[in-house]
Amino acid sequence: MQKKMAIVLTTKPEDPGTKTTLEVARTALDKKIDVYLYVTDDGVYNLKNDSLFDLKKQGAKLFVCAYGCQNRNIPIDDPRATYCGLVILSTLMEGTDRFFSLN
Repeated sequence: MQKKMAIVLTTKPEDPGTKTTLEVARTALDKKIDVYLYVTDDGVYNLKNDSLFDLKKQGAKLFVCAYGCQNRNIPIDDPRATYCGLVILSTLMEGTDRFFSLN
């Protein structure tokens, strides 16, 4: 059975935690681990660059907090992301082998 890992991204693009989060996700994908990325809080500002979408192209599943986007006036119309709420986050916490939140 393939391992599953969920990662929460809550930091802006310029925050060092963002770089670390993206590197952890990339490394996991390289090791053939299923990666589920949940983006919330200031992490939604990362939708303005391609880093998250590059991870999706590599196989990561990308979920974005719609409420976080609305609070920061980020449109929720990019078809490359799945916009959702905290129910998905709790499902990821329950349904993965590892759960990381790097702030």
